[in-house]
Amino acid sequence: MFYHIFYSLHNIFPAFNVFKYITFRTIYAIITALLISFLFGDKVIKKLRELNIGQYIREEGPERHRLKQGTPTMGGILIIVATVIPALLWVKLTNPYLWIMVFTILSYGYIGFLDDFKKIAKKHNLGLTAKQKFLLECAIALIISVTLYLMPSIDTVLRFPFFKNLQIDLGLFYIPFAMFVIVGTSNAVNLTDGLDGLAIGPAIITVGTYLIFAYIAGNYKISHYLLVPYVPGVGEITIFLGAMFGAGLGFLWFNSYPAQVFMGDVGS
Repeated sequence: MFYHIFYSLHNIFPAFNVFKYITFRTIYAIITALLISFLFGDKVIKKLRELNIGQYIREEGPERHRLKQGTPTMGGILIIVATVIPALLWVKLTNPYLWIMVFTILSYGYIGFLDDFKKIAKKHNLGLTAKQKFLLECAIALIISVTLYLMPSIDTVLRFPFFKNLQIDLGLFYIPFAMFVIVGTSNAVNLTDGLDGLAIGPAIITVGTYLIFAYIAGNYKISHYLLVPYVPGVGEITIFLGAMFGAGLGFLWFNSYPAQVFMGDVGS
């Protein structure tokens, strides 16, 4: 949004020329996400306590984990809000990758919300069945994968780092491959979650790494120099990932030991 408002005025106010730079908008997306997390984190935790939305600990776990019983969960809502709002503020709204990312985070967040809601309703640590969750994840991943496959800027060639000439054109198999990556990543975070700061820590590192990859892939000169496939427009995703990076850091403030809130399935 800010890009469309302020960059259009750069001929009148030259200082607004900075809004065309991805690096500038990424930095401010991170700052915006951090501010949202810090300003609303306590309010979200307080509201979750008022609604009695607490974590249920499985009985077969270690005894010390039972002390966490009742700690507010579904804090992933804060991560989603602190990611999506800065992204919409700082990314070009005409970029198709933005809306794919927004759809992905909201739809998978909704699956997690359903899972958490069922746990709270049943007052047990079991929500959606594994089959229900897997089918929902695959359905959404299929929509995302087909959308990407049909985009003219996306090719279906799988390239291997450090092997300059090793390439495999997946063709139509790009769709199941992309589905595997999306569903696998979602479940990897879910399986990692369990201790204070355990999931959000690696997630921040991973998001920061992909932030760099997205910037390189979206920059024509740098991508060709580093032999990375150039994908027009994907550089804007650097800003989205910057927002997610800042949201993760902000959430870690409340999730580090002793955790004041857990992300729940809506976050993981």
